[in-house]
Amino acid sequence: MSGSDTTANNSAHPYELLNPDCILDALEEVGFEPTGSLLALNSYENRVYQASLEDGSFVIAKFYRPDRWSDAAILEEHAFSQELADQDIPIVVPLAINNKTLFEFKHFRFAVFPRQGGRTPELEQPETLKQLGRFLGRLHSVGAARPFHDRPKITVQNFGYDSLNFLLDNDFISSEVRTNYQSAAEEVLQLVEQRYEAILPRNIRLHGDCHPGNLLWRDDAPHFVDLDDCRMGPAVQDLWMLLSGTSDEMSVQFRHILEGYEMFFEFDPAELSLIEALRTLRILHYSAWLARRWDDPAFPLHFPWFDSPRYWEDQMITLREQIERIQQPAIQL
Repeated sequence: MSGSDTTANNSAHPYELLNPDCILDALEEVGFEPTGSLLALNSYENRVYQASLEDGSFVIAKFYRPDRWSDAAILEEHAFSQELADQDIPIVVPLAINNKTLFEFKHFRFAVFPRQGGRTPELEQPETLKQLGRFLGRLHSVGAARPFHDRPKITVQNFGYDSLNFLLDNDFISSEVRTNYQSAAEEVLQLVEQRYEAILPRNIRLHGDCHPGNLLWRDDAPHFVDLDDCRMGPAVQDLWMLLSGTSDEMSVQFRHILEGYEMFFEFDPAELSLIEALRTLRILHYSAWLARRWDDPAFPLHFPWFDSPRYWEDQMITLREQIERIQQPAIQL
């Protein structure tokens, strides 16, 4: 997902130059001895590869999307991950080589990580939710200690209005539903603004994209493998994506999470009323993310439904549903 997003106007996308020889040469440049075996991992925003080494081990090479983050923002991500690891919070930290974690090869910036195995957490288990709560409480206690300086904050403007304006200005929305989509988006964003203004939530350093796909369960504990979307925002942003089901079911799940979370960090219950507001911002931001990346050949290939009238009709309906959800009472603890 996005930060300082830009859209290339060139016919050839920069990633088309990131071929296997380039990847292997980049690893050799920083001192690794790859065998030549590469496995592309599931990543669209960046390009991520598992590489086998001559000593029988493996590393993960992450090539950052050009023009997305500044060097300072990437290094701030790396520093945050190390800060967490120093507190024994299980997170995969980039490997330092000659005291550097960010490298450049043929205009591609990249980092190298140890390989981390694991499985998807069983979120239907109360004990799993409690353990995740403990993990996130510890993460937030570190995140609250100081702010980011080079990474952005989640705001209604950058996740909401900027997303909507990009879609409108670049004619991505199907003409059949454009007017109704814009009307629904503007109405729901007004409600989101009201929620933010009523609470004025505290902003702390977050994981930022805390969904189950970014979690690995290993040695009976959660591990995060990626802080690429870390940013400033309200604590509940890292909690709500672990919830699913009806309002009552989410209430039960949230109580299990808080049982572990509040052992390490105090949760402001007023932020519960931001859950549907944040979900709305994520919905708009996701559509704009796809649009901003449409020049990348991987996106039309893997998201062929994005520019169809059906997609935009469904999105318009979803935004209408969010209007109703935001106006309903927040989940209860």
